[in-house]
Formats: sequence, structure tokens, C-alpha cells
Amino acid sequence: MEIRQAVTKHEIATQHSSFLRDRLVVTNLFEENRVTFVQSHHDRILIGGCSLRNGSIFLEAPEDFGAETLLERREMGLACLHGSVSVEVDGITFNLENEDIIYIGQGSKSIKIVGSGDIYISSSICHRPNPTTLVRKSEAETLVIGDRSHANERTLRKYIHESGAASSSMAMGITTIHEGSVWNTMPCHIHERRTEAYLYFDLSENEKVVHLMGENNQTRHMMLGNNEAIISPAWSIHTGAGTSHYKFVWSTAGENVTYTDFIPVKTSSLI
Repeated sequence: MEIRQAVTKHEIATQHSSFLRDRLVVTNLFEENRVTFVQSHHDRILIGGCSLRNGSIFLEAPEDFGAETLLERREMGLACLHGSVSVEVDGITFNLENEDIIYIGQGSKSIKIVGSGDIYISSSICHRPNPTTLVRKSEAETLVIGDRSHANERTLRKYIHESGAASSSMAMGITTIHEGSVWNTMPCHIHERRTEAYLYFDLSENEKVVHLMGENNQTRHMMLGNNEAIISPAWSIHTGAGTSHYKFVWSTAGENVTYTDFIPVKTSSLI
């Protein structure tokens, strides 16, 4: 497990790109048949990934994690981005296909994953157990938002949220940018009560997303490629435009799981 230190508003405004990438950008999540974890001091959000190739793995507490099991004091959302995997939680098996997400509750001890597929993990500190719940892509709350005239038409699927799979301190979903559109989360917003992570995927090899962050009057950008993630502090905007259409997994960690708990930021105020 890699530990990432938190960044301040001053650092985002003044530090060079390599410093910010070291703190916020994650590029090595999908190793073959090996789990990679990155934990940020921003709300203690933990993200991870693995590229399973006819393999099997156990999700265990990393070294120096301070817990006997990974979810002793945490909850987790696990997304199957591609392929097909079986997730066995304390002896109960759930089968996941493309863009299904399973919520795994606090106190779950044994988590085994078998199959061939790319899996992405987001985990938050948790203060109460909730039932492990599989939400299939077809069952997620689905909204088409934005419009072509603003190049931000997209399909939003909510899996773990206040009206979906119950959680204590996290939310999670997948957004698909429609062909011909480029913008995500635009108009943008902030949410002071939770950190958010974006994982960009299904982006062609030669394409990029220009991810914007920082305060609205002091924005910075990061160039992200396929299967790369970025951690967004609670006070920061988070939005991006791709050189082609793409998808991203969004997940939050903090004290509020309500999806609409955000503060809108006017596009005209961005500098």
C-alpha cells in the first residue's frame, strides 16, 4: 500500500505539476493478478485495483494497516470494469459482469475474487455495518444529463448512494460520456464534506482527459490517460474534458453520502 499525503490550497496553487501528481494522481493500479492499494490522507480514502487474468486473489489488509482484516473498520465498493469475476464474501458468491458494482460491508472478513477482468476498489472509513449488496449495471439508478450543445451529454449511473446500496460514509457510480461530448461534471461543483476520486477508463491509448482541479479562481490541470485515477480534495473543483469520449468511476469518502450534497460553481467564475 502506498500512502499519499494531503495537499493544501496553497500547494495546489503554487507547486509544480510533478509534486501534485505525486500526491494526487495514481497510474499503477492494474497489475496482472496483483492487488495495488493507494491510501490518501484526504478523508482516508483508499483506492485499489487489479487486472485478473484467469487468476484469483484475496483482498487482505496491507502491511502496517493497523487492522487484522481489510474491512475491520471500513466499507468498500468494488467495480468490475471489464470481463467477468466472482466475488466470494465470507462464503457467499456474487457474479459480476461489465460495470456491475458490489458494496461490501464493514466486518466482512474473507474476500476472494476469481476470474478474468479489471476490478477497481474504493473504500472509506465506516462506523456501522451495512449489508453486502450487488448492484448490476441494469439495476443502477440511471440518468442522462447534459446536452450536446454544451458538449457534456452523459449517462450517470448511481450504485452506492442514499437511495441505492446503503453505506455509512461512501458513494460510488459510473459516468459514460456520450460520443461527440467531452466534458464531465460541467458545470462543476465542490463538496466540503467528502473527498472524491475519479478513475478514467475506456479511453483509447492515444487519448487524454484534461482534468481541472483547485479553487475556482485558481485552477490547475492534470493530463490523465486510460486507467489513471486522481484524488480530489473536498474543497477542490473536479471536472475534465477528454480528447475523445470515455468513462469514469466516481467515488467519495467523508461524512455525507447524499449525492446532491454539493455546492455549484458557476462556469463564468472559473479562472
